[in-house]
Amino acid sequence: MNPAEFPYLAALEESFWWFRGMRSIMFALLDPLERRHQIRQVLEAGCGTGHFAHLLHRRYGWEVYPVDLAWEGLSYAHQAGIPHLARADIRALPFQNGCFDAVFCLDVLVHFAPGEEAEAVKELVRVLRQGGLLVLRVAALRILRSRHSEFTNERQRFTAGRLRRIVVNYGVQPLRITYANSCLLPIALVKFRVWEPLWKKPPASGVAPLPRWLNGLLRVPLELERGLLKAGLNLPVGQSLILVGLKKG
Repeated sequence: MNPAEFPYLAALEESFWWFRGMRSIMFALLDPLERRHQIRQVLEAGCGTGHFAHLLHRRYGWEVYPVDLAWEGLSYAHQAGIPHLARADIRALPFQNGCFDAVFCLDVLVHFAPGEEAEAVKELVRVLRQGGLLVLRVAALRILRSRHSEFTNERQRFTAGRLRRIVVNYGVQPLRITYANSCLLPIALVKFRVWEPLWKKPPASGVAPLPRWLNGLLRVPLELERGLLKAGLNLPVGQSLILVGLKKG
């Protein structure tokens, strides 16, 4: 992650349409699982500012251990009073085998060079107990690479088939794999493949304040997707990809 992205995250994580909509989607996937699995201790690997770790604790009462390699993100988390913070490379976590009931790693694997993400997944699975939940979210589809991708040092994108193969190789049984941020895909394709090449502007963050009406309007498709996912449907294509898996005994 480019350290220059953290001020944007800290300022807008609570209100920006993408963050709010994707949180709704994540909770739609997690709510039924939380009722079926005994989850108490949770790792968030690549916590950034710690905001999502805070929300997991507030919503579910879980004891969340957020880790990140970037001092910049951890400093925001520390200022917010997030507990259990640790600085660590997710390929070398300072935890014992099988000590977490669930492990989250959201939008982090994309920052590894192709092939290096397997080492990270192996380590995430190591600290997950048998029967524990692994939750991954990654950027999807190479064709959607953008100025924002370059700005954040995104090095790869994933497909459902490839992500499934990676986790299965380390003993994780996928319970659910779905794309997300699907409804806005046509607009994204035009923006990233037509307009951005024409603009030829340098890499920049895609997180910026928007008029309230536009911020609210952009959330509507994600809330629609939340309803579909809550009903048990998986989305066949989209800008993000989410996998929930179970570590086999």
